[in-house]
Amino acid sequence: MKKLLLSIAAVLFSAGMIFAQEASLQQATELFNNGATASSTDKAAAIDYFQKAYNMAKALGDEGAEIVGNCKEVIPKLHYSMVNDLIKETKYDEAVAKLEETVAAAKEFGADDVLANAQKLIPQVMLQKGNALLSAKDYEGAAAAYKAITDADPTNGMAALRLGMALNQLNKSEEALEALKAAAENGQAENANKQIGTVLLKEASNFLRDKDYQKAFDTALESAKYAESANAFKIAGTAANSLSKKAEAIEYLGKYLELSPSASDAAQIKTVIEALKK
Repeated sequence: MKKLLLSIAAVLFSAGMIFAQEASLQQATELFNNGATASSTDKAAAIDYFQKAYNMAKALGDEGAEIVGNCKEVIPKLHYSMVNDLIKETKYDEAVAKLEETVAAAKEFGADDVLANAQKLIPQVMLQKGNALLSAKDYEGAAAAYKAITDADPTNGMAALRLGMALNQLNKSEEALEALKAAAENGQAENANKQIGTVLLKEASNFLRDKDYQKAFDTALESAKYAESANAFKIAGTAANSLSKKAEAIEYLGKYLELSPSASDAAQIKTVIEALKK
């Protein structure tokens, strides 16, 4: 009799387990369907539904394998799709945070294509953030955004270029030149050299203002090596004149006029050149 009772109990327990498993599968399916419905209106809620469906289905083993597979496919993609919405709203910090969540989800669920796309997009979003700040003349914020990119990837020439531009606006010429030279070494030589010329021209102008004529002369010519400009030659010629270097003054003031023949001070510069020739 005792054995019979135990047998009946085992059957009832087994039946209860089957019923519970069927109920859990039904709940996991319902959660998945709720996620599918929410995905078009509330992606965050949809992710929550899919994650719960995944957890429940995973505990069911083979019975929940199909739902597990579907959740592993859809969750990383849903995370990634939220990024575009944030970028459109110019919520760059939130977009980067969501990309980091996407990377984590893609790694967890083995979504290699989503992982590669998310990792590639992070510096692009940070670059967009920096560009927006640069356009808004928030040079400190822009420099910080660009530097975060170059710290993570020193070979990102575009970020280094923009970093140099932002630093130049902050009058941090040495740091700007360092960033711009890194940009030149990483695919941005033409644009970087122009910017280097601009930074050096600004320095040369400051040296001339402070009557440090030798540094003004040297820096102006260095600027012209990177980006030839009328103003660089004018500063070099003016500094040379103050240093009593007549030949150099005549040469570089002459180059200034060649590049800028219609300058408002052209007649004055011609007079200076004529006086130096005497």
